[in-house]
Amino acid sequence: MDTKETVLNVLQDLTGTDLSGDLDNNLFDSGLLDSMGTVQLLLQLQSELGIEVAVSEFERSEWDTPNKIIANAEEMQN
Repeated sequence: MDTKETVLNVLQDLTGTDLSGDLDNNLFDSGLLDSMGTVQLLLQLQSELGIEVAVSEFERSEWDTPNKIIANAEEMQN
């Protein structure tokens, strides 16, 4: 499973929404993610992809769409 697929699966688990057709959807503006969801997202990405993002370093505007989450996750894996 590649990073994109993993991120989309994690997001679907957290939001109950298949976001594969809407990769530029702002997850916070649309109400799909909140601060609690963000913590869960980071924990799941750490668990499944082995990437660590400190909540203190988390910049919401850089993680607010599936595309941005995928790009950040891919960058952190390299």
